Amino acid sequence: MIRDYQAIMKNWFLVGHQRLIPTYGKHEGAKLIGTLDYVTGEIHLIERQKYDAQVFLEFLEQILELYPTGKIILVLDNARIHHAKLLKPFLEEHEGQLELMFLPPYSPNLNMIEGLWKWLKNSVINNVFIHTKQEISARVKEFEKWVNQRPYQVIDRLCLAY
Repeated sequence: MIRDYQAIMKNWFLVGHQRLIPTYGKHEGAKLIGTLDYVTGEIHLIERQKYDAQVFLEFLEQILELYPTGKIILVLDNARIHHAKLLKPFLEEHEGQLELMFLPPYSPNLNMIEGLWKWLKNSVINNVFIHTKQEISARVKEFEKWVNQRPYQVIDRLCLAY
């Protein structure tokens, strides 16, 4: 979730003159699901109003469309929706092509996409005033486009440390 809570991050201020970033106070944001291709450096993000098992199933279908051949291994946290009963028939149908690998609890440091979320937040919401949720969504799309034009930078920044 990329929230509209603008945050001041890694900035210098004169003593006693902290920069103030206003907020429009709606407490909204962009709910994102994404993939990071370890080999190519390509990212794929989708935004939805909610994030539940049905949305995750739609996301898995999109992933299979993006990668129609070969085996796909998705590294996931242990969110309940990633284990939903709704997914079982789909996963059985695509056994051998799609595998879900779950990380140990409380280990976001092992998931490369967490670095992408940090990069995105630093680029999209930190130290800026965003007027609307639509502006957040537009900035996320711009970030995705910008990142996908720099696959080697993505690999260097997010993939090689693992």
